[in-house]
Amino acid sequence: MKHFTTILSHEIRMLLVSPSTYIAAVLFLTVMGFIFSGVLESYSASAQETSPAAVFFQLFWLPVFFMVPLLTMKCLAEERRLGTLETLLTSPVSTTEVVLGKYFAAYFLYLLLWASTGGFFYILHRFAGDARFLDSGPLVGGYLFIAVSGLLYVALGVFASSLSRNQAVAGILSFTLLFAIIIGVRFVSTVEVLNLESMHPLRAAIDYTMVFRHLEDFTRGVVDTRQILFYVSGTVLALIFSILGVEAKLLHS
Repeated sequence: MKHFTTILSHEIRMLLVSPSTYIAAVLFLTVMGFIFSGVLESYSASAQETSPAAVFFQLFWLPVFFMVPLLTMKCLAEERRLGTLETLLTSPVSTTEVVLGKYFAAYFLYLLLWASTGGFFYILHRFAGDARFLDSGPLVGGYLFIAVSGLLYVALGVFASSLSRNQAVAGILSFTLLFAIIIGVRFVSTVEVLNLESMHPLRAAIDYTMVFRHLEDFTRGVVDTRQILFYVSGTVLALIFSILGVEAKLLHS
């Protein structure tokens, strides 16, 4: 792994000069700004029991659906389309180093964009001067959830990028995987047949993977190690499949 830091710094520089990164950043901050202003309007209209931070993070999935595909769809698909991935791997660099370098570069940008939303809460604190708006529990828990869940979301985006030479296809596949794990599991959990006694193990498995339940726990200050294990193990699996996907494509090229 001696080339990992070299690849990581190179990939971060490439992401910082990529137009798709700035498109993702502008879209992200615009959407999150509208969401934050909408949350404040609801609080100005009537008193709310929940913290603004808890309501703000409830809509985390909306920017994730477009931000992650934009940050990751190019990382492996573009290299394969241009044929530069094969050239890179002929040097003393392993496939694992390449995939991990691209993954952590995208994850760094993902965290950087979310960290920028901390400015919304700073402005609220600066001008509202009301400590009730800045309940530290939901705020810290929400950002911790974003950091932990982002490990898996970015890994799924890298995995999607490893399966195609076409950036658009990789982006659509990434969106589909994210939609399935965030919204699809929640929809499946509402199916009546799962309430049967015989379906209890399946019901328990679906409850374990429900992202919105994880978010609710984090914003209440409950950090369950089983949930962290879910995201970390899912991330490792997605990255392993990404490495295998790249090597399989190289063997058949």
